[in-house]
Amino acid sequence: MTCRQLIFRLLLWITLLICTAASSGFTICSYNVQRFTINKAKSYKVIHTLTRVLSRCDLALLQHVVDPDGKAIAALLKSLNRYDDFSYKSVASKALGTSAEDMQKYVFIYRVETVNVTGQDQYKGKQKFVRPPFAIQVQSNKTAIKSFILVPLHSDPDQAAQEIDWLYDVFLEVSKKWNNKNVMFLGDFHAACAYVTRTTRKSIRLYKNSNFSWLIGDKVDTTVSEDTNCAYDRIVVHGEPFLKTIQPFSAGVFDVGKEFKLTKNKVLELSDHHPLKVVLKSSALFLRATPPWLLLSLSLVLRSLLFAL
Repeated sequence: MTCRQLIFRLLLWITLLICTAASSGFTICSYNVQRFTINKAKSYKVIHTLTRVLSRCDLALLQHVVDPDGKAIAALLKSLNRYDDFSYKSVASKALGTSAEDMQKYVFIYRVETVNVTGQDQYKGKQKFVRPPFAIQVQSNKTAIKSFILVPLHSDPDQAAQEIDWLYDVFLEVSKKWNNKNVMFLGDFHAACAYVTRTTRKSIRLYKNSNFSWLIGDKVDTTVSEDTNCAYDRIVVHGEPFLKTIQPFSAGVFDVGKEFKLTKNKVLELSDHHPLKVVLKSSALFLRATPPWLLLSLSLVLRSLLFAL
């Protein structure tokens, strides 16, 4: 084998690794679907767009699901399972809230091939959430971190700062229950603008405790409407081990309108919030240990050598 052939093969190998690294991560999504009811699920345009969003996620949290008999989620799962090659299932909380007209569920939708839900826990502690968190523990062989806990919160706007602070108590409960401190909090916290100010953050333990990392910044606009510019929706992880499994810069807003070329009015038919997404690193040992920038740099060096021969 000539030197040129060897370099060419190395280039192909590295290119394959880079492509694999970009596509083999584990994607977690969070979406306030703004009163997702059976009537909303009957809209082909709404269900089709939501299906396209969720097909990008290994595991997705839906909030503001008003679906007492489960028919809306059943319709969504039917659409997903027709649309994609993966098989999807769901696990949901009971209906939560204080208003009979707006009893909401937390719903996790996941790919059976990549996700195993190993436990679930409805918070029943002393803190008086309007919609108490419904936590699940997840295991996946696709991720660098094998087992972790997801804790959702769709806060009540009138006590948003207090409910975000109470998540620390939920953390203590679920991490002890499952002996697992790899915990991710996600959802519409109302953690911005008038609901949570710079002053009120000083009393929130998830802000004060440096073990918690806020992956969505305070200046990110997670709302669709031009009338608001607020980072209501958030993703927070506990601990350095979990933080190290996050693909750098992968946490952010999924712009449905831009991605699918939809008008703002069409997007608002689905929700006035953008979905959030974050990607966990692949379980592949080489990809986990080798930074993508190093692979790319090596590729550029080899290309230079190849052209020089």
